[in-house]
Amino acid sequence: MTQPPTAAETRGLQSAREIEGHLTALETFTPMALGVLSVASGIYTYLGVSSLLNDSGAMSFFAAIAYSLAVSVAIFVFWSYLIRLLPAMRSAASRLGLFLSMALGSVAIIAMSSWLNAAALAGSAAVEQHLAKTVQQYQIGLEQANRVTVAAQGLGLDVARTRQSFQDLSAQEATGNLSGTAGRGAVFRVLIQKADELAGLEAQITTQGPLVDAAFAEGNQILSRMRALTASAGDVEQRSVEFAEESVRLAGLIAQLRQLSVAPLVARAAQDLSASVVVPELDGSTDSIRNDQRSTIDAVLTLLAQRATTLKVAADEVLAMPTPDDTTYAPISTADAVLRYAGDFIPSWAGAIAIDLLPAVLVLIMMVAQSAIRSDRGTTAPEETMTLAEIRAAVMALRALDPPASVPVRVAAVEPLADTSGADSPPPHLVSGRR
Repeated sequence: MTQPPTAAETRGLQSAREIEGHLTALETFTPMALGVLSVASGIYTYLGVSSLLNDSGAMSFFAAIAYSLAVSVAIFVFWSYLIRLLPAMRSAASRLGLFLSMALGSVAIIAMSSWLNAAALAGSAAVEQHLAKTVQQYQIGLEQANRVTVAAQGLGLDVARTRQSFQDLSAQEATGNLSGTAGRGAVFRVLIQKADELAGLEAQITTQGPLVDAAFAEGNQILSRMRALTASAGDVEQRSVEFAEESVRLAGLIAQLRQLSVAPLVARAAQDLSASVVVPELDGSTDSIRNDQRSTIDAVLTLLAQRATTLKVAADEVLAMPTPDDTTYAPISTADAVLRYAGDFIPSWAGAIAIDLLPAVLVLIMMVAQSAIRSDRGTTAPEETMTLAEIRAAVMALRALDPPASVPVRVAAVEPLADTSGADSPPPHLVSGRR
């Protein structure tokens, strides 16, 4: 004979029944909740897939619909399986196996749905972020190219100083204060030759100054239009097309600024300054004068080598400055932009993943509830946990299964009739033929 349940077991049974009642009520709308979440995820997945398809025809539309429908069905079926099976598992091995299955399925859901949901939630903002990053790169390239070109323009001062020194020396030679012989002889012609070469280089550098300023100003105007396209309202795809057109113009201006740099020209001129000297014939009237001219020309050539080295070093410093990298704007889809700039859109990613993986919380809640039910019931026998309603239902089920027993038929004894004549009546079978 089984012992009656203790007070603690009775309270545990009451708690288990209460939890079971709550679960029964929750199970009425849990599939509907899973369906709503699956449909919502499918809608955002459709928006994300649509942004990846370049074609806007009927085939692309049906392809996006089919993919989003498949995602919705997969999410609903996956979480329906887990919310039923995982809480019912009792062994650690079976729970671990389903946990691994849930982890693998969650990764698959993120791969096929969540990143597309994030593209639908923050795709336009991510593309605008890409445009803003590209503007920064173009601005850095423009400023760097202008910095190098302006530094090259500064070499004009070095060229002018060297040209002025040769002109001063030629003036001294003309008055006889250099070689000792006044006039415009061989020494004068060497000095004025190099002064004229440097004057032509200086004029070329000066001519390119306004071109550099104009190119830099136009580049800043293009940058302003590109910033306006980044932050303005409207379809981001249309703005991206206009942005690409402006980026091509700006890339051309940056290349033009790099070509306007006179540093390579000054470096070549410095190299030729002392190497390409045409020494005229000494025209002194006496050997003494010719010797003086020869020594003066040698000193001039030494001075040329020094000035050339100075110009070459200055030009090499400009050439050694870092040049801007080639910046090319590459159009990008909303889904790719969300992946590239994922760190800037963490809230959108969190929402996109949560809408797909929120049923995992329901699975864990069901596991906790089922575990609490098992713990409250303990080792109580099933027949001791039956409620009055369950007992009544069981009795009715038994009556429905067993057929009713046959009722015995009682036969009443027939007493013979008394003979009023006093004579013995013959047996019935002997008088049955009488009329």
